[in-house]
Parts: sequence; C-alpha cells; structure tokens
Amino acid sequence: MKIHRRTLCGSLSYLALGGNASLAQPASLLDKQKALDAQTWWDNRDWGWYKANIPFFDCPDKELVTTWYYRWELVTKHLTYGSPNSGYSFTEFIDRPFWSGAYGAISCPVGHQLYELRWLRNPQYASDYSRYWFRTPGAQPRNYGCWLADGIAAVDAVHPAENLLPELLPDLKKNYEGWEKRQFVPEVGLFWQNGHDDGMEFNINSRQTKDILRGANGYRPGFNAYMYADALAIARAAERAGESATAQAYRAKAAALKANVQKLLWDPKREFFFPMSMRDETDAEGNVVKKHTLTYQSGKFAGTPHGREEHGYIPWQFGMVDPGYESAWKFLMDPEYFFAPFGPTTVERHDPLFVLKTSCCWWSGQSWPYATAQTLKAMANLLQHYKQSVVTPADYVKLLQLFAVSHRKDGVPYLAEALNPDTGSFAGHDGYNHSEHYFHSSFNDLVITGLVGLSPRPDSTVEIAPLAPAEWPYFALEDVAYRGHNLTIVWDRDGTHYGKGKGLQVWADGKRLGARTTLGKLTAKLPAPLAKEATRPPVRLNYAVNNDGDYYPRLTASFTNPKTSLEAVNDGNYRYTVHPPNRWTTQGSPHKSDWLEVDFGTKRLLDTVKLAFLDDGTGIVAPQTVTLEFHDGTGWRTLAVAKPAGHRFTSLSFGARELARLRVVFVHAPGGYTGLTEIEAWGTGALPYVAPPPRPGNLALNQTGQGFPKASASFHDIYGGLPEKAIDGRVNYKPTPVNRWTSYGSPSKTDWFEVDFGTPKEVRRAELAVYDDRGGVQPPESYTIEFFDGQGWHEVENLVKSPQVPAGSALNTATFRPVTCQKLRIVFTHRGASRSGLTELELRND
Repeated sequence: MKIHRRTLCGSLSYLALGGNASLAQPASLLDKQKALDAQTWWDNRDWGWYKANIPFFDCPDKELVTTWYYRWELVTKHLTYGSPNSGYSFTEFIDRPFWSGAYGAISCPVGHQLYELRWLRNPQYASDYSRYWFRTPGAQPRNYGCWLADGIAAVDAVHPAENLLPELLPDLKKNYEGWEKRQFVPEVGLFWQNGHDDGMEFNINSRQTKDILRGANGYRPGFNAYMYADALAIARAAERAGESATAQAYRAKAAALKANVQKLLWDPKREFFFPMSMRDETDAEGNVVKKHTLTYQSGKFAGTPHGREEHGYIPWQFGMVDPGYESAWKFLMDPEYFFAPFGPTTVERHDPLFVLKTSCCWWSGQSWPYATAQTLKAMANLLQHYKQSVVTPADYVKLLQLFAVSHRKDGVPYLAEALNPDTGSFAGHDGYNHSEHYFHSSFNDLVITGLVGLSPRPDSTVEIAPLAPAEWPYFALEDVAYRGHNLTIVWDRDGTHYGKGKGLQVWADGKRLGARTTLGKLTAKLPAPLAKEATRPPVRLNYAVNNDGDYYPRLTASFTNPKTSLEAVNDGNYRYTVHPPNRWTTQGSPHKSDWLEVDFGTKRLLDTVKLAFLDDGTGIVAPQTVTLEFHDGTGWRTLAVAKPAGHRFTSLSFGARELARLRVVFVHAPGGYTGLTEIEAWGTGALPYVAPPPRPGNLALNQTGQGFPKASASFHDIYGGLPEKAIDGRVNYKPTPVNRWTSYGSPSKTDWFEVDFGTPKEVRRAELAVYDDRGGVQPPESYTIEFFDGQGWHEVENLVKSPQVPAGSALNTATFRPVTCQKLRIVFTHRGASRSGLTELELRND
C-alpha cells in the first residue's frame, strides 16, 4: 500500500505547518470573529479552526450567510481521521451505516463533497480524501454512481501543487476500467446503471418493475454524464503525466458518450433527457416496459407526456451538452413541473407516479438536496458558458436562496436526506442517528463558483463571472486559497460598504489584480506563486485513533456512563451534539475527579494532546481543570494543565518526548460531569504506521483463522457476523467493517458462543467486547460462563462481573475460580426481542 506524506495537526493552519508562504493573509476585509459570533446555533465553536481553514463570506441575504457557515460546520461533523495511514476522510451519514465503506465513507456523494472540500485552505483534507478511495482497504469507490475522478480534478484545479491528478492517474484508470468491465455495453455505447445505485431509490422507472427499489437497469443520462466527466478528468491527468496516448483515448471515450447521450437519451417531443431501458421489464400487474425505450415510451404509462426527472439536467453539470438542448430548462422554474417553495421536485409535478412520502427514500417527488445541488451546478454552467435565454441569473439566485432556507428545522440550521418541497419538512427522512446533518450535497461551492463566480482554470488567469444580482449593494468572499494564492473578491456598488473602492475587485495576497465598476465578468493574471520551502516538516500522526480494532491504542477510564462508550473518544470523529451522540461521559460518577488513560502499547514521539470537551449547559459541562499526565514506569507525572472550554478542542502542548501511556485527569465542575467527543495525541512519525501486537496471554486469540483455538456458536446471523470474527484480536463497535459475531435472527431466547482451545487450558478471566447496534443487536439481559469437563457443561464458580448489568459497545470483564478445560462458552440470555453479539472475546489466566 502506497503511503503519502501528511503534515496536518488538528486545527493548526497550513501556513503554520510549513505550507506555501503565499497563502499569508492580507489585512482582513471582514471581521471574522464578528461573523462567527453573529450565528447563534453553533455546536462546534472551534473558532481557530474556522479562521484557519474556511473562506469568509458576506452578502445582504442573511439566510445565505447563515447557511454558508452552517455548511462549514456540517463539514466538521463528518470529518473523520480514519487512521494514521489513511488520514482524513468524510462520512455521508452522521454515523456509519452497515453499507458504508472503511471509516463510514460512501461513494455516492463524493463528487459533491470534493467540490466543497477543495475550498478549505488546508488542502490535506481533500487530498487525503481523494487518496482514500484507492489507498485504503475497505473503501468502495464503485458502490454507487459518482463523479470521483472529476471531483479529484476539481480539487487539483484549486490546489495544483498537491499534484493529485498525475499521482492518482493509475488508480483513476483502474477505477474507470472497473466500471467499463461491469457496466459498459459496447453495442449501445453507454453505461448502464439503476436508480438505487445512483442514490435514487424508488424512482419512477424502478416502480415499473417487480423490484421497485433496485429494478430498472438502464442507460441513465446522469450516470453517463459522470463517466463522461471522469473520462475528461483522466485525460487531463494523463496530459499532466505526459501520457498523450492515454489522454487521447479517454477524450475519445468522453466524445462517444456525449454523442450517444444526445442521440439516444434525448426525446425531442418532450424536450428532455430520459433513461433508456436496458431490457424488457415487467411490473407486478404484467405491464411490459420494452427494451431500449425511454421512460413512458412503453409500459403502463406509454404515451404519457410526462416522465421528466431532475437528473435530466445533470449533463449540463459537466458541460456535456451541445448548444440546442436548452429548451429542457423551461420546466425548472415552472410550478407545473419542477419548481416548488423549498426546492425543485425530483419528478415533475403531474407525473402519474409523482408521490410525496413521509418515509425513506422515495425519489419520486420529494426535493433532494443532492439533486438540487446538481441542478444549481448545471444551471451555473449553463448561464456562464452557454448563450441562451431560457433561464436567468435571477433564477439561479432564487433557487440558491430557496436551497439556503431549506436548510432549517424548527428555525435552526439543519439538513437531512430529503424534504417535502411544499412545506420544507424533513419528517420521515431524518431517522435517529441516521441522516441528521446529512453531507450528501454541496452548497458553498455553489456560492463560490456560481453566485460569486470564481471559475477555476488550469492556468494563471483568475476568472470571475458573478451570478449575484447587480442590485445587491455589496458582497465579499475573503481568504480563498486558490492555486497557491490567497484571494479576496469584493463587490461594493458605491464603495461605501467596505471602503476599498467601488465596483467589483479581485485581490491576491493583499494586492489588487483587477477591477471593474459594474458587476460582470472579470479576468486578471495571478502573480507567480512564491517558492515552496525546500523541505517539508516531519509527518505528523494522530496516535490515539483506533478505527481498525487493533488492541492498541487502548482506552480505560475510572468511570463510564453505561449509555455512552469509550470507543467514541478515539474514532476519528468529533461532534458536540446531544443527539445524534458521539460521546463518552462520566455522568453518574461518584467521584469529584475522574481519569481517562490511553495505552499506546509502545513508545510514541508526542508533543500535543487535544481534547474535545462536551458542554450541554446542564449535567455535562467542561471540567474545572484538566491535567495531562504520563507514566514513567514507576508512576504518573504531570505534563500539562489547562482550564478547558466546551464545544471546541483544548490543546495541551509540551516538549516532544517518547511516551507509552498518557492519562487525562478531570476535576469536574461543581454540579456537573465531564464528557468528551474525541481525544487526539499528535506527534511526528513515519509511514506506514504499524500497530503494536496485542498483549500476550489471550487464550482465545486466532488472528489467522487456521487451527486452534476455534470459535463456534449455537446461531449466527446471515450478514457476516461469524464466530471466528470475535476471536481475531480486533474490537470494532461500528457497523462497518463487519468484525463481530451476532445471534441476530435466532429463534431462541438464549444462545451460546464457544471457544475450543484444542488442548486443555487454565482460564480465570473473560473480557467480552459486547456489540450493540441499539436495534436488533443489544447487550444481553445476562450471561453465564460454562466449561466442558469431557462429560458435560458446568457453570464456573465465584463469577464476578463488571459491570454487573452487561454494557454495550464496551468491555465487560468477568473473573471466576480458575478452571482447566479444552472448551469454554458464554451463554447469553437475550434482552427482549433483541439478540446478543460480540466483537471480541478474550480468555485469560492472568
């Protein structure tokens, strides 16, 4: 596995860590702290992170401004430090559903996400995420349709010094070839896809088959547009790498897709792009949709003049469409077709299959932020690069404003998977710990590239083509990291708002590059970037994270509230919300002071520990003081002391030293308890990172799956929860990857999990890492431990459990009078209708 270098450390700025000095900020146009303080809804109040990483935006529309800052906070809710080797990635759901890949990433929204992330000042977030898809075991780049290569090219256009495109060229080609092998049909000249795997479940085409969720494989305009965009991105990567033959081949692929989409998927009568069926499809009533017909050209609704779906606009998202098809856009702003008060409908209003549901996930009428963002991106491209009179910049601004206000629930910034286009309600689409604060769309990129009009180019020219209304008296976009420079774009109609002169201006690194008195297209030449430093700073790694289930680093605490879990503290995610939770707390502790320990299993060169403290206002509050200690082999010694605050990281820095164990001691605030959403331990190191081996003495351990010990069970689920996964030395309480045994689906009230040592072993201790998905698999009501004496099974004596009531997503310890046996088993009595599970079982004699 190829490892890339990494320098980011928490919320430190790129410049502070040795980035391009040309990103130094000029005198500030906007009062950044005032801009942050103007919003009152923040969960993450790490002001330093925002100031170091995001562009700041100001305009007369306060709803747009609020959504702008909310979307940057939303990014932090999904930011995931997966492992020292993988670096940063991002989730789509607030948690990690079982169908997600390593560390919770899902490929469906990756194009949206990369377009958004490229505007963070530190390029590492987007660069790591780009590499993640090809360098991280368990990533799933082809599980859903997406414009992955195009998204990486978008990052490269803003941060070309990262050299992402040429570096990833072999990976991008391999990924494209994987799509071709599985889903390209040469005789048609298009890729097939179904709506479900395009993220569009229960769409009007699948509902005309017997499988209304996953049916209707067809040649879809959106998916073929993705492959067109990816082919062009690969061509650009090949040109950068000097592979002219590859570039020519992929440009030819793109040209062929473009021609076939326009030839085969456009219906001149209905003036729209439609999916074409791949084969005959029969619905539950016996109606037949014929092979190679467009939506409603056959089947039950044959001849119906509807069938238009919002994804018909996607080809314009990538500039795929020749002039002459613009009439499709007359339907977007018409309430009889797509227009609605809270965003476009996914299906035209009078379609025979149009339906509004209060349940997930019907792509048959609801407004989906995923699609709204695509449509706005396509619309901006149309307005900026085509000559047409069907839609106007005012239409773009109107839709963007509707999109902004749709990011609300009970008046507070929020986003879920889908919403009612007429009421703005997310009801039925934001189940608990599911799609709350959903990251499956873009918004800030639409402000930057559409409203403000910064169009990334592969040369040294800055191009601004604003779609903002000239009636606006002002707007400003400040601290945009762009091609090695720091840009500020400002419109001040009469020069009185910002005091920097009237009209439209663009600045780079504190120097004005160009200006015009009216709002319109503006181009200017960038100065040459300052030379980068000859050497990069050492690789910095977070040694506390453990998403791979390794024995080390290992957390212990003096007290854990049973409704929270220590595993949340080093899972690479931090968020300060009460719901959905990602927290460990000491609520209920009898102590005035508690501690949390990190055992790294070996010495690590560390210099900074960061603690993300919760503060719910009552009950869980930041502690009075926090003391960081290290163990010197004989006892605990103080490293640093701080008075922390909640809703942000408290950073404890010290002289770099090699440490194997750290302990954080909290003195609780009067009347309150301490809680954390994340701990990070940063230091220098080398890649690839290698985790220390497990502590010896685990009699149940079998990391190879061969020979003894062997695991078996009275029942196991059908979803990969096999017994052998619970003795492989890994602990993972997350749904993905599947690293557990469960008895989900068992017809019995009790089930057992057995370990056969192969030869008699003396055992006196069991450590059960109990799996809990808070649904069908929950902690057992109780458990007993039995051993086999060659004649029959007997309960162990003097069994002492800690905790007495089994806890989920936590280590449960049981000690008992030593027994010598070849087989030992845990017998679970299930809790109610749920069933029991383990992500790991250790059996010891120490």
